[in-house]
Amino acid sequence: MVEKPDFSIETKAMADGLWPVAGMDEAGRGPLAGPVVAAAVVLNPANIPEGLDDSKRLTHLQREALFLKILGTALSVSMASISAEGIDNSNILKASLEAMRRAAAGLSLQPKLALADGRDVPPGLACEGRALIKGDQRSQSIAAASIVAKVMRDRMMCGCGGHHEHYGFEVHMGYATVRHRTAIEMHGPVARLHRASFAPFRLGGAEVVEEEGLAGLE
Repeated sequence: MVEKPDFSIETKAMADGLWPVAGMDEAGRGPLAGPVVAAAVVLNPANIPEGLDDSKRLTHLQREALFLKILGTALSVSMASISAEGIDNSNILKASLEAMRRAAAGLSLQPKLALADGRDVPPGLACEGRALIKGDQRSQSIAAASIVAKVMRDRMMCGCGGHHEHYGFEVHMGYATVRHRTAIEMHGPVARLHRASFAPFRLGGAEVVEEEGLAGLE
């Protein structure tokens, strides 16, 4: 039986005097192109949307519906991104953590605790931070952030697809699918959109990798 995220971590934090609690997550660590996008969300304990889950376990339509519910019910939502150039100038881990830090800093409601999906706490947070492995499957706040980040990044990549029609960004969202790799071989990488520091470009070719977030794009 698949476990669903709940609000227990946040409830305990509230009992310990740590409220507001923000959930943070990012989307786009693995693609060859596009930004890494992070979101921070402070849910309303009295009005939590039903169905919150790790964005990778939801279909495209489910994510879009929950995205609107989160924006309509959460106490505060913030998003931030680091461009492909920014990723190339540091590395994807540092860029992901910095995007989460910026998202948390942009919240209109200053959290006392920020829960980050993964193993690392973003440096420079203005509040206490905790890292939760598989946090998007444990905390509803992190799950909400994962949905917001995923939907926003997908929309950005769909926009890129309209400007660079050869690459199919609106289908694979920048991941190294066969179609994307073939387009790179035929047309070359797109300046300031493809991540030049990623191994396929350094090695002169783009390997195919499995993309965990393409499921449910129907």
